[in-house]
Amino acid sequence: MTWDIRMRNTMFRRLPVERATGQLYGGRHRLRVVYRTRDLIVLGLGVMIGSGIFKISGAQAATTAGPAVILSFLLAGAVCLLAALAYAELSSIIPVAGSAYSFSYVAFGEVWAWVVGWSLILELLLAASVVARAWALYAAQVLADFHVPVPAPLARFMGNQTGFDILALGILLLLVLLLATGSRLSLRTLWTMVAAKLVVIALVIVTGLMFFDTANLRPFVPPARPAPPASGHTVLDALLGSVTGGSPQVFGVWGVLAATPAIAFAYIGFDLIATASEETDDAPRKVPRGMLYSLLIAIVVYAGVALAMVGMVSYRRLDAARPTLGTAFGMVGAGSMGKIIDIGAVLALTSVVLVVLISLTRVVYSMSRDGLLPEPVSHMSRYKVPSRATLVAGGAAVLMSQVLDVFTLEHMVVIGTLFAFLFVAAAVPALRRSRPDLHRPFRVPLAPLTCTLTIAAVGWLMLNLKLQTWGYFMIWMAGGLVVYLLYGRRRSQMRRLLDLPPPRGPRLDAPPPPGVPMPRPAPAGAPRPGAPPPRMARPRPPHAAPVPDPFDVPPLHGGPRPPDPGGRHRR
Repeated sequence: MTWDIRMRNTMFRRLPVERATGQLYGGRHRLRVVYRTRDLIVLGLGVMIGSGIFKISGAQAATTAGPAVILSFLLAGAVCLLAALAYAELSSIIPVAGSAYSFSYVAFGEVWAWVVGWSLILELLLAASVVARAWALYAAQVLADFHVPVPAPLARFMGNQTGFDILALGILLLLVLLLATGSRLSLRTLWTMVAAKLVVIALVIVTGLMFFDTANLRPFVPPARPAPPASGHTVLDALLGSVTGGSPQVFGVWGVLAATPAIAFAYIGFDLIATASEETDDAPRKVPRGMLYSLLIAIVVYAGVALAMVGMVSYRRLDAARPTLGTAFGMVGAGSMGKIIDIGAVLALTSVVLVVLISLTRVVYSMSRDGLLPEPVSHMSRYKVPSRATLVAGGAAVLMSQVLDVFTLEHMVVIGTLFAFLFVAAAVPALRRSRPDLHRPFRVPLAPLTCTLTIAAVGWLMLNLKLQTWGYFMIWMAGGLVVYLLYGRRRSQMRRLLDLPPPRGPRLDAPPPPGVPMPRPAPAGAPRPGAPPPRMARPRPPHAAPVPDPFDVPPLHGGPRPPDPGGRHRR
């Protein structure tokens, strides 16, 4: 890639693909390679299969969709699969740790990248805090199930929804320390937890099908009726009410559609696999595979649990306040399964917290590396992991989990994720127009139509979120825009790069597209293939000044200039 003097140094400046992937300037990929395809699948299952799998099907069957909640699971999975196709193509082009943030930086420009990155920080920071709190509730229940004695002064600070909780604090500190030290134990631990919770889920499905009664599935789509007033109004309810004057409904066909946004929350997490791209060998091919395979497995698992739930107990008998699988098993005389489910929930939530923290630190690391957040945060430790980013992000999650009532804000996790989905879906056709030359190991089929359908489906899911959630999201994004204007816009690495004068001398040969390894440079003095024999060089006097290198651009981070600008995975 040659220096493009036409690039305007404004807040809409775009990050060149070759710089994002490190093929032009080198030294950008510094994370240690630890993941293979099967590790990425486990990473995705670790975050997508949480405690919600034991509750969400009962909650939506009892209050919104009835037995047709199975269709809601499949519909939500189809929407997420559309978004996953867009993530897969962009991950094959731009295999970097920033995920949707980096994709938006390349496709749309810096200010849009900041907006997407800020929404990802909201999603992941809140997710880590909410899930840690939920983990504490289930852990306290497991202790009670097995009659583990806990001193009374300590029990006051265990399993609380608000205020100080020693269990939530402990799990966050343990996992942050595990990640900050670059321990290989974190990957082995993740494998163990995912395998254990899949065994628990398989046991739940098999046991539930033993009590299966087809009469519980009738009517499969219950008649529609008005939604209770306490359910809260969504943006879509407000729009339809102002146009048609009607009120929200549950059950019926509309109930099946209304349950879909809440269920889509269960599948959120496949996108986090893209943040592991710089730590994956042959990422342009393996990251898309890991993303799509893990999502398809999660859809099958969730649909299986939903089928066992609604076939075991009629949706009319489910308690809307406690619609969990443990309660359903108690109603059919298998109450002992409740303890197994509690253990499975603890394992599931532990893996969710671990993967969310990994992804959060990689997003913070990427934004810091680009100068939009303080650059010292992107410092690599001797463990070859972004330890400072891990400590900063983990510390923020610890503080938020102990200070805020995070359960009232959990829907902001959904809106932050869906907001990023919109930009990723739009980035696919944008990059196909602006950079058709890029090598794409994975391509979205029927891209214009598929991406348009994805944007429409994701937008519809966002309209089904509550007005209060939208209000909080707008406040967060407005605060983020102020931070960018005051800090990130002036400290951006791209601004400093574009402020440099264009290099003098001959143009650099264009590197191969991202995803294709660059050829190793020939040794110094070696003749090029087909070149005429070199002439004898006239010796220079010893006092002659050295010839300046016209491409000796000052390093952006203040360190020595990389000796080989072609290295893509230099560590």
